[in-house]
Amino acid sequence: MTRISLLGAVALLAVTSSSLAAADDGPGPFGVTAEAPASAATARVGAVFRGGLGGGHFCTGSVVRSAGHDLVVTAAHCLDGGTDLVFVPGYRDGEAPYGVWRIGRTYVPGGWDGGDRDEDSDIAFARVEREGGKGVQDLVGGNAFAAHRATGATAVTVTGYPSSSRAPVTCTNKPTAHNATQQRIACPGFPSGTSGSPWVNGDGQVVGVLGGHEEGGATDDVSYSVVLGDEAARLYRAAQGE
Repeated sequence: MTRISLLGAVALLAVTSSSLAAADDGPGPFGVTAEAPASAATARVGAVFRGGLGGGHFCTGSVVRSAGHDLVVTAAHCLDGGTDLVFVPGYRDGEAPYGVWRIGRTYVPGGWDGGDRDEDSDIAFARVEREGGKGVQDLVGGNAFAAHRATGATAVTVTGYPSSSRAPVTCTNKPTAHNATQQRIACPGFPSGTSGSPWVNGDGQVVGVLGGHEEGGATDDVSYSVVLGDEAARLYRAAQGE
């Protein structure tokens, strides 16, 4: 994500009266970012490292349901030139409570592959290697992946790992259309490292992934995602071997 990190995770709370309004279709308050508590939901979100826990995390991914119980969704630009990458679900304070999962095969759309780097194709999937006969989904569960959802129909919760933080941050708000192929969300304090963060609606479905326009946004306070359509749906099927 090409953005400048300005604040630490906890000092992000620029609260306005409108952000504290009761939300009739989401947990609220809207547009407020805070450290994400450890929970079953946040355990499905993890930091992406290069070379293990000592290598520093630079992106975010999340477990989505798959037949092989081994699939992670992230932004395509998070996998550019990536080798020796690992996914650490539920990472917190230097610990890997659900293990360190090596990223194996990756799947990016044709619009991104081959150097085209079309911002409307900035989504990717990665299979992680099994450990002890189990897939990562067996340990932490997974969210449904849902293409063709109307932008802004419901609030979404975005959870990700700033590269300077040892814990994830989270924010809930309603996305709006940036254009026909990109959606945006106003959530303060999503700096470098949060690319790939899932946008999860109230039904537990991933309906966006932080990335796309400006690789997710040029500022920490407004983030983008590809509108998940036919290309994302085809990629998801391909990643499952369908």
